[in-house]
Amino acid sequence: MEVIKSKDNKTVKYISKLISSAKFRREESRFVTEGVRLCEEALKNNAHIDFLVCSVSAYDKYSDIVSLLCKSAKNTLVIEDRIFSALSDTKTPQGVLCVVKTLDKRFCFDTIRENGILLALDSIQDPSNLGTILRSADALGVSGVVLSSTCCDVFSPKVVRGSMGAVFRVPFYITNDLPQFVSDFNKYGKSYACVLDDTASTINNVKFCAPSLSVIGNEGNGVSKEVISACTDKLYIPMHNNAESLNAAVAASIIMWEMVK
Repeated sequence: MEVIKSKDNKTVKYISKLISSAKFRREESRFVTEGVRLCEEALKNNAHIDFLVCSVSAYDKYSDIVSLLCKSAKNTLVIEDRIFSALSDTKTPQGVLCVVKTLDKRFCFDTIRENGILLALDSIQDPSNLGTILRSADALGVSGVVLSSTCCDVFSPKVVRGSMGAVFRVPFYITNDLPQFVSDFNKYGKSYACVLDDTASTINNVKFCAPSLSVIGNEGNGVSKEVISACTDKLYIPMHNNAESLNAAVAASIIMWEMVK
């Protein structure tokens, strides 16, 4: 197989732009998943793989998984190790990445909304938080995650990596109007805004029954007034001593645990 030796190669430049630009990812409906484990997750979950890209050394080192990925990918590209290192978004790249078609999971939300346990995210901005939330949702068996369109890009390399493959497994839905989504959900069950408010119920006293939905807000500003107004109820997580707030991913994980237990 021919080895690409120039960073100016058309496909290399295309992948580099996918890694760096959320706007370009949206336009192309493609994203990049890097690392042996994440590429294997893409394969296991029947993701549409446009390109498999691997370094010369990875082509030999991970020959078994590379062989499987080659069979699934529409195209395979082998590039010099130094080119892959320059392309990679990680400090110690394994030398394997895939360009994957954007996942469309909207089809399953009509059913989930009627009988599921949902988490909604209002303008979450930190990719590490979003990745961790998806990972926790996967581990705890939450039915699905709803994201406002003002959240950070769910297909950014940091989110995909932080989710540990959960981005392929957890049903999620991106809405341009979260208050309206919550209002529509209220036809089926209760919705809870997670707030720092003395009038809210402590999470210990909330009895979650499916279908139910809880909303986690922006790291700095919390849940927006419009979304709070749309929710049927409010809840908060009691904290000891002088703690004022919890990290968004931590708060989300606690709430999801309480919702599904």
